[in-house]
Amino acid sequence: MGSTGRRGAASSSRSHLPVARRWPALPASGLLSFVLFALLAALVLADWPPLRRLDVAVAERLHDVAHDQPAWTRVMSFWTDAFAPMPLRIAALVLVICLAVRGARRLAAWVTTTMVVGGLLGPLLKLLIGRPRPALPDPVAQASGLAFPSGHALNAALAAGVLVVVFLHPAVARPAARPATRVAVCVGALLIALVTGFSRIALGVHWTSDVVAGWLLGTAVVIATVALFDRHAGDIRPATGR
Repeated sequence: MGSTGRRGAASSSRSHLPVARRWPALPASGLLSFVLFALLAALVLADWPPLRRLDVAVAERLHDVAHDQPAWTRVMSFWTDAFAPMPLRIAALVLVICLAVRGARRLAAWVTTTMVVGGLLGPLLKLLIGRPRPALPDPVAQASGLAFPSGHALNAALAAGVLVVVFLHPAVARPAARPATRVAVCVGALLIALVTGFSRIALGVHWTSDVVAGWLLGTAVVIATVALFDRHAGDIRPATGR
C-alpha cells in the first residue's frame, strides 16, 4: 500500500511539472512555428519569385485535376464545408459547455481562449498582409475575402490541437483506453488539419503558402496558450503515457 501511494504521488508530481521540464521541446516548437510563419509572411509580402512560382504551379496543377475529376472535387467541397471555421467553432462551443458541466472549467477556459485568439488573429493578419486569392480560369469554387493565412487551415489546426489536448487529458480520457485512444485521436486530428488545408488548395481558393501559414499559426497559438495556462492557471496538458 505504501509503495502504491508513493507511485501515485510520484505520478501526480510528474503530471504537474512545469512545461519546460515535462515537455522541454514544447516552447521551442511554438517559437519555431511562429518564426516560420513570420518568415513565410515576409516572403509573401516581398512577392518572392520562387515562392510565387511554386504557388502558381501547384494551383494550376490541382486546378486541372479538379476539372478532370468531378467526383474528387465534390469530395473536397464536402470536406471543406464540413470542416469550415464556423462548424469547428460550434463544435468547440459544445465542447466548452460539456467540459464546464463536467467541472473541467480550466480546460474549458483554455479551449475558449485558444479558439478566440486564433479566430481573431486570422482576419487581422489577412487585412495586414492583403494578399489576393488565386484568380484561376473557370474556377470550381468561389471564396470571398483575402488569402493569407488560410482561415480554414488555421481553424483546423486550432481544432486539431484542441482535440489532442482535451481528449488525451486525464480529466477526459479513460486510463484503460489511453494507448489506443492516443493513436486514434492524434491520427484523426492530423487528418482534420491536413485534409482541410489541402482541400482549399485543391479547390483553387488558396495558394499553398496560405495553407502552410494557417497550419503554422494555428500550431503556434495552441502551443502558446498551453504554455500560458500551464504557467498561470495550472496544468492542462494531456497525459504523455509511457
